[in-house]
Amino acid sequence: MKFLNFLSYRKILLDGKKIPRHVAIIMDGNGRWANSKFLPRSAGHASGVSAAKEVIKSAIKYNINTLTLFAFSSENWTRPQDEITSLFSLFIKSINEEKDKLKSSNINITFIGERTSLPNSLQKIMREIEVQSKNNNGLHLNIAISYGGRSEIIRATNKFIKKSPLKKLISEALLSKNLDTYGMPDIDLLIRTGGEKRLSNFLLWQLAYSELYFTNELWPDFKESDFIDALYFFQCRNRRFGSLSDHSNA
Repeated sequence: MKFLNFLSYRKILLDGKKIPRHVAIIMDGNGRWANSKFLPRSAGHASGVSAAKEVIKSAIKYNINTLTLFAFSSENWTRPQDEITSLFSLFIKSINEEKDKLKSSNINITFIGERTSLPNSLQKIMREIEVQSKNNNGLHLNIAISYGGRSEIIRATNKFIKKSPLKKLISEALLSKNLDTYGMPDIDLLIRTGGEKRLSNFLLWQLAYSELYFTNELWPDFKESDFIDALYFFQCRNRRFGSLSDHSNA
C-alpha cells in the first residue's frame, strides 16, 4: 500500500462543511524574497503574481465563495516612484494576460480601493474586466489596489452623508451598505504571509470577527499546502463572536 503524500494527507484533514466563505490575504514578502535571492524587487513582485494565480486556483478548488487579495495599499504610494511604476505595469500586464482565463473560469472580479489616483490606463482595464466578469457566478475575487481601511470607512461615511436626509444618524448597517465590499460576506479568515503580525490598515471594518492566520512563508513561496494549513487552522477555531456558545465555522 502506497503512503499518502503530505499534501493528500492535509486534504483529508479538511472538513468540507467548515470552509470559510470569505478569505482575505495580505500578500507580504515579495521584496524580501527578491533580496534573499539577490534579485531586483520587481522580480519578487512578478513571482508574487504567480503565487496569486496559484492561490486563486486553490480558492476555487476548496469552494471559497469570496477571496480578497491586498495588492497595493494607500501607504504604498510612499515607495520609490520607479517601483510604483513597475508595479502598475505588472498589474496591467497580468490583467491583460489573465482576463480571458478569469472569464472562462467563471470568476467575478471586483477592484476595491480609491482608484481615482491610479493611472488612467490601469483604471480602464480594471473597469473592462469588471464589466466582462460581472455575470460570472463562481469565485468572487476582490483585488485591493490603492486601498486603506481607514480611507474606506471615511469614504463610506461621506457617501452616506451626501445621499441621506439631514440629521439622520448612521448605523452599522448603513455604513456597511456604503463600503467597497457591500453585499459580500464578512471575512472569516485573514491570512498574512511574510512573518509580520499586523493588519496594516486592511479591511478594518470587515475583519471585526475574523480568524487571523500568520505564516513566516514569504508570499512568492506560498503554495497550496500552505493554503490548506490556513484552512485547517480556521476549522480548528472555536468561533463564539463574543458569546459563550459555540458557532459553526460554515
